[in-house]
Amino acid sequence: MPFTNNEFRTAFSVDNVIFGFDDADLKILLIRRAEEPFANHWALPGALVNQDEDLRDAPIRVLKELTGLDNVFLEQVKTFGKVNRHPSGRVITIAYYSLINIHKVAPQAMSFADEVSWIKIKDVDSLAFDHKEILDFSLVKLRRNVKLRPIGFELLPDTFTLSQLQSLYEAVLDKELDKRNFRKKILSMKLLLDVKQYQQGVAHRPAKLFSFNPERYLTLKAEGFNFEI
Repeated sequence: MPFTNNEFRTAFSVDNVIFGFDDADLKILLIRRAEEPFANHWALPGALVNQDEDLRDAPIRVLKELTGLDNVFLEQVKTFGKVNRHPSGRVITIAYYSLINIHKVAPQAMSFADEVSWIKIKDVDSLAFDHKEILDFSLVKLRRNVKLRPIGFELLPDTFTLSQLQSLYEAVLDKELDKRNFRKKILSMKLLLDVKQYQQGVAHRPAKLFSFNPERYLTLKAEGFNFEI
């Protein structure tokens, strides 16, 4: 039997979970909503999918319209569809996530975003809609992925110390790692290149700088590995 227009009462949206790393903290990019529902509340950059829009194009458009960020690789996380997740009606959302270098982007509040900010994950208590649930699920996925494939290109500067790399893993996993075991493990993967340089302008003894080996990085990313400390 054919459907009538009155039977279609479901909308679709996309929500972007954008992780960044700053010094020793894992952060999330949030917007402060300037309109109802949840006006003046922090939320993930998200909005409805247009009727004439392919789903794969929606998260890219929404992220750019709300934060100005463009050319961000977004990976689909999960679909969230609880009946009452949106106060205006039945809205099913598809979440996407990405890892980007905070220092290489300059997000700005646009459209119905009154403010945009990088906020420490540990400082996020509640968000609009079910966005805290979406964030928590994405964080679990990130922590699982960091043990199965290398991360770093997206979050660290072009050259970095082993301590900075360890701080990144500790921030993502939310636990301290044994320094000796971490270095032994990461160096055995042959993922790093010694750039023959040392830190500059530091009060302590300058540490050696490394960069990622892009070819090895792509191989490990494709093949996967077990990163257990």
